[in-house]
Amino acid sequence: AGFRRSMRLCRRKSRTNQQSCYARCPSSCHSTLAAPYEEVVRYQRHPADRNRLIILVGPAGVGVNELRRRLIASNPREFRSAVPHTTRVQKSYEMNGREYHYVSKETFENMVYSHRMLEYGEYKGYLYGTSIDAVRAVLDEGKICVIDLEPQ
Repeated sequence: AGFRRSMRLCRRKSRTNQQSCYARCPSSCHSTLAAPYEEVVRYQRHPADRNRLIILVGPAGVGVNELRRRLIASNPREFRSAVPHTTRVQKSYEMNGREYHYVSKETFENMVYSHRMLEYGEYKGYLYGTSIDAVRAVLDEGKICVIDLEPQ
């Protein structure tokens, strides 16, 4: 709200002074690196272009995982999540390649060292991560791959 309010005030002043906010702004505050906003337009993929990877980033508890689930549920023919890898033990109701790709710690570490993991981390003593191959598998199906990450 504070940022929006400051932008509104700036716009209001620009109408009265007939000078833009950017003209009155200190030297680099409106450069491309420090732009206060970026225009968002609908992406229209050319049929010859490959699908893209969408990464949703946010700390735990802000709803990034829920947003990913809802996006996939809204259009499962277009969106899919990559199957992550883990070193934890497979549970009885899980299938390898459906919930996770279950690998040994040595295999997981080799994937990390050979730069085959897009992202990875540790939780309760087990390693979890998304491999580049898992993302490519989704893209090769002609779907948009959606993953969520928690910054560390």
